[in-house]
Amino acid sequence: MVFENERVRVLEYTDAPGDRTTEHEHPDSVMVTLSSFRRRLHAGDAYRDVDLPTGLARWLPAQRHSGENIGDTASHALFVELKDGGPARPDEARLGPE
Repeated sequence: MVFENERVRVLEYTDAPGDRTTEHEHPDSVMVTLSSFRRRLHAGDAYRDVDLPTGLARWLPAQRHSGENIGDTASHALFVELKDGGPARPDEARLGPE
């Protein structure tokens, strides 16, 4: 964790090619990519591949997913999670940035 107060939590995320995450949840957030990377995001039986460039700032609606680095570079990003952003809703298959 980079920073936290009563309104936001800022997380730094890194991984290596081939790394996978367990299923987890994000509230409404803003993602800022610090490197370019390629990921596959999974929610239930659905999945989505995303190619993200360095320096992208993107809104992420609340979601529950797992992910894997399917590229040949490390992932490096900051997530600014809004504490009043609402829980992920499993009935809405949202994957990745909008």
